[in-house]
Amino acid sequence: MSSNLLFFEDLQLPCPVCGGRRFSPPVLAVRCRGKDISQVLELSVDEGAALFADLPAVAGPLGLLSEAGLGYLPLGQPSSALSGGECQRLKLACQLWEGRGEPALYLIDEPTAGLHPADVDGFLRLLTRLVEGGSTAVVVEHDLQFIAACDWVVDLGPGGGEEGGRLVAAGTPEEVARTPASLTGRHLAPFLQGMKLPKTK
Repeated sequence: MSSNLLFFEDLQLPCPVCGGRRFSPPVLAVRCRGKDISQVLELSVDEGAALFADLPAVAGPLGLLSEAGLGYLPLGQPSSALSGGECQRLKLACQLWEGRGEPALYLIDEPTAGLHPADVDGFLRLLTRLVEGGSTAVVVEHDLQFIAACDWVVDLGPGGGEEGGRLVAAGTPEEVARTPASLTGRHLAPFLQGMKLPKTK
């Protein structure tokens, strides 16, 4: 016997007291740079970084979030509404800002999912800073731009599910690209070749 499960979208009702602004009138009466706290939380990370550019304690962490490809997020967005990739990038930026200094091992799963290529560049710079600080990052990733920037690539396959799980290739991106049995290598080879071509108008 089967039954249909109905899933409804979240329903949000504004508070009748604050009108959905989440703060009491005395708090909203306080303004900084011409904005109250509710208006500040409506800004994106990039907008917030620009507004508080002269305040390192604010602009610093917001700049790291932007580097991680999270510049589009509203400052007041609940963490429960973030995707898995967004959560991972947020944690990575927080780790850098805290500056603990001790090398660590990071296991990251598909951090570039949904990112524009320009944002992937920023995220790679962020990750490079961690690695240069002595940490190690092990990343599950399918983005060719990301794979091409790795020090070492491990290609498992040759397919998915029951067809996977075997070591197909391992080495630098260039070495994997030269491995005929590697499906990743077949896609990576022309990508690497394209990276080396001069730009044309």
